[in-house]
Amino acid sequence: MEAQQERGYFPPVEGKGQRRLYRTRSGRLLLKTLVRPRISRFAGRVLDSRVSRRYIPRFARKNNIDLSEAEEREYHSFNDFFTRNLKEGMRPISMDPKSLISPCDSLLSVYPIEEGAIFSIKDSRYTVDSLLQNNKLKQKYQGGVCAIFRLTVSDYHRYCYFDNGTKEENVFIPGFLHTVNPISLDRYPIYKTNSREYTLLHTENFGDVVQMEVGALLVGRIVNYHQNHRFTRGEEKGRFEFGGSTIVLLFEKGSVRFSEEMFEYSRKGWEKKVLMGEKIGEAI
Repeated sequence: MEAQQERGYFPPVEGKGQRRLYRTRSGRLLLKTLVRPRISRFAGRVLDSRVSRRYIPRFARKNNIDLSEAEEREYHSFNDFFTRNLKEGMRPISMDPKSLISPCDSLLSVYPIEEGAIFSIKDSRYTVDSLLQNNKLKQKYQGGVCAIFRLTVSDYHRYCYFDNGTKEENVFIPGFLHTVNPISLDRYPIYKTNSREYTLLHTENFGDVVQMEVGALLVGRIVNYHQNHRFTRGEEKGRFEFGGSTIVLLFEKGSVRFSEEMFEYSRKGWEKKVLMGEKIGEAI
């Protein structure tokens, strides 16, 4: 295990609170209430309030957040802290046009989109069609690659464009807001039921790529800044408010190359720690 961690790969970690929610009868009864979007909206209002600032110091200590990376200023609410900006230069962007960069800080898994557009995440099966609810786009990505970026609560929760190009309008798909931690995949098809938003990116070096942002438990807001828009590599695309969240990228066949090592560890359920702006693959 230590050897894999030295190379940046980590096994999924089950939190105590999530074990109670998903493994016990009382937890699952509570979960039926917590996953309602109106509960998430209420939690969002609380975390936007000034009184929520009291939670910041304990949260930062518990999650080992490096506050030296963040801009030095007073935070008006917990969400203001959670969506904090970093100091200039903390996330250098690889500007090599053929380098695929990570759009965010996260734990990364990559999977081939096999015939029938079905792929597996921690023993659960998902289809591109169930993600997008768009049969035309499903056909477009057969034989391609699905990259899944899972943000934890300690990660920087802003994300950027990974190339130059133009984007289409955002498509929002409502749903229940389950946690994206892999423990919940045992009982719920997370990426089918979570609220999510996607857009089609027409990129200069990687073809047409779908980027989808997936909300998580107690995350009521995925904040994307643009509709139709011409973007540049490293430009901020949006942010997540409180909670762990996920970004999914769908690449067409023959557009991008990831290492065989990354595919191998993803098949075993291990995830690779990546930072926004670092090279994770390359254009073909």
